[in-house]
Amino acid sequence: MEDLQDCYSKSLVVVPGSMVLDLFRLYGLQDQHSWQKYILAYFFLVRNDFFSRESKKHSDVNRQNVHCCNILELDVDFSFAADLDSEELELQKQKPVLKTQSGGYSSGNRSNDCFFPGLHDDLAQDCLAWTSRSDYPSLSCLNKKFNLLINSGYLYKLRRKYGIVEHWVYLACSLMPWEAFDPLRKRWMRLPRMPCDECFSCADKESLAVGTQLLVFGREYTGLAIWMYNLLTRNWSRCTPMNLPRCLFASGSSGEIAIVAGGCDRNGQVLRSAELYNSETGQWETLPDMNLVRRLSSGFFMDGKFYVIGGVSSQRDSLTCGEEYNLETRTWRRILAMYPGGTSASQSPPLVAVVNNQLYAADQSTNVVKKYDKANNTWNIVKPLPVRADSSNGWGLAFKACGDRLLVIGGHRGPRGEVILLHSWCPEDGDGGADWEVLSVKERAGVFVYNCAIMGC
Repeated sequence: MEDLQDCYSKSLVVVPGSMVLDLFRLYGLQDQHSWQKYILAYFFLVRNDFFSRESKKHSDVNRQNVHCCNILELDVDFSFAADLDSEELELQKQKPVLKTQSGGYSSGNRSNDCFFPGLHDDLAQDCLAWTSRSDYPSLSCLNKKFNLLINSGYLYKLRRKYGIVEHWVYLACSLMPWEAFDPLRKRWMRLPRMPCDECFSCADKESLAVGTQLLVFGREYTGLAIWMYNLLTRNWSRCTPMNLPRCLFASGSSGEIAIVAGGCDRNGQVLRSAELYNSETGQWETLPDMNLVRRLSSGFFMDGKFYVIGGVSSQRDSLTCGEEYNLETRTWRRILAMYPGGTSASQSPPLVAVVNNQLYAADQSTNVVKKYDKANNTWNIVKPLPVRADSSNGWGLAFKACGDRLLVIGGHRGPRGEVILLHSWCPEDGDGGADWEVLSVKERAGVFVYNCAIMGC
């Protein structure tokens, strides 16, 4: 304790946010409850009045023993604390402006009414970034300062910087509106009702999660439209329409961007065009065309590139090739026989998911999970599906990646009536080794999954 008292207190003020992350990693607390992480950071990094007084009395000693700040023998060098990299500088610019008690304005790290007594605001924000985003709505109700911080989206930028990701499932089934499911806390949350017209409510829809937004594509009386649920405001609003509105397209997202490709326009013409959506700006950018027209295909990101597989080019022509889009060169590359089974006009788009840059597919006809061999451009059977996909040609079933796990979400009729089951399996457990785990049973939800999207932020 005497060594801690001799710590040069000013160094605690300028500890970079990455210090918090290093502490959590060192003590293996990535999977612990978020408030345990906060308490750990608080005790390690708090600057209280006692340390401040002692540092004044023993300033000479402090200068000689500045290295004692390696708390609990943590080998941490604070000499780089003042040197912010470009990403940190950008985050500093994006900090919400907070009103202080004196009536003036200041950045979050200089506010008189700090988030936590004795803890510098920069460190408090780093700790809050580690809290579960399930707690954010409650935290925003504490006071105006917390409300402004939560609703500004700044914590999500910190989470991206530190690689903190929580994956939630967003689901729309036959007998319920949109709901969100937190797999970590096994908690369901109902979203506000979408203020769309009756046509949009009843028509077929497609969905996509990108950044902190859930996009739902459908048709209104006036034409094709996109509704957006914003995680920050927790409300629905209209999204900027595509440059060329479409339906039955392939789509995938990576961080703050998403790509849609192919599909049909409002007149039913099959497309080869593609567009990129930036959730930070809310704008669509037209990309180069694919090599082939296709609809009812599936899209995904893998190894930093965007892929489209399957689909049909007409009522009779099923496509077995895939296409790869390189975001750096802005070019498409055709991959022959990437999806050898093809897709008929009566089948759902390919049920595919990417976990740790490995591609998996749920076969609609044989009810098995397959893994794609990138080197040989082949598919290998991994394990049986926990539900049947062949009974409805893959429709009404969701097959998604959720972090390092695969999710299969489908309906079941049993003694308890119609329920939706969420099955989970981690491929790292070994191909075919572990059984599917039932994450949740959603009762009175029907047996058909209309839309499903996974949001990781």
